[in-house]
Amino acid sequence: MKIARKTAAAVAAAVAAACLATGALAQTKALRLGHGIAEEHPLGQGAIQFAKILEKKSGGKLAMKVYAATQLGSEAQMIAAVRGGVQDIVITSTAPVATMIKEYLLFDLPFLLQNEKEADALLDGPVGQKLLDMAQPKNMIGLCYWENGFRQVTNSKHEVKDLAGLSGLKLRVMQNPVYIDAFKTLGANAIPMPFTELYTAMESRAIDAEENPIAIIHSNKFYEVQKYVTLTNHAYAPYVVLLAKSTWDKLAAPEREALRASCTEARDYQRTLSRRMTSELTNKLRKEGMTVTPLAPAEVQKMRDKLKPVTERYTAEIGPDLVAQAQQELAKLRK
Repeated sequence: MKIARKTAAAVAAAVAAACLATGALAQTKALRLGHGIAEEHPLGQGAIQFAKILEKKSGGKLAMKVYAATQLGSEAQMIAAVRGGVQDIVITSTAPVATMIKEYLLFDLPFLLQNEKEADALLDGPVGQKLLDMAQPKNMIGLCYWENGFRQVTNSKHEVKDLAGLSGLKLRVMQNPVYIDAFKTLGANAIPMPFTELYTAMESRAIDAEENPIAIIHSNKFYEVQKYVTLTNHAYAPYVVLLAKSTWDKLAAPEREALRASCTEARDYQRTLSRRMTSELTNKLRKEGMTVTPLAPAEVQKMRDKLKPVTERYTAEIGPDLVAQAQQELAKLRK
């Protein structure tokens, strides 16, 4: 009888523990985060950190599963999935967001930003917040901005030391009107193409050139199919963290605050990592056999001058007031 009682007690304890565990699991909300970049890239590492921070700040109430390297689809597909409530979070470059929120073209204006300090001030200030708020009517909540970085030009043909070196290059650009117009104006044959098709197009020599931040150039092994890098810094590319509004609406106030705070903390980690790795990876590209050419200030100015009509054209589309606000904030910083 004693043995039977002990067995019964043990079974009861096990059932109780299982119930508690099930209850704990039921209380944990599982979120799916997708992005398009390799896990070793600063974005990939930042996303992993984001998940760890969120679990801690939410007291275990929010758990995040990260799907890297387009596992959940292209950036455009993931944005659509977030808008539809099928996916909880996407971290995406701002260029595809601009197809539905034209004001996001602000970040694509050539040579708008000169350094990371200016980028942080603009993105984390009133202008950046105004753009985040514009995501809500599109069924998304803008949480914060991370760093993709300053964009550089690579090619397989020849060293590009000046504006003339771009002439005639078949150069892949994002499916974004500002980039298409800008590189056509600079004399390149701008070819819009999804990122997922880029490596194969370079490998087959269907295109000669492309433009991306250093970390993307390295993590995607473009050095295998490209010989030259020119440090143009022609645009600064941010990432934006977007949450499905349907997910947001189901969260309690403390969970919402945990999400925002976690995004910001992970942002600072990711930006620091991105900037350190950009310098390290530039040297690694040299070791992989690429010729890295900084663009002389006089040549940068030639590009700026050439692209002024492009900036003016898209300022009208983005909204003159928003562009003026951004330029005023930047002018204060430069003083």
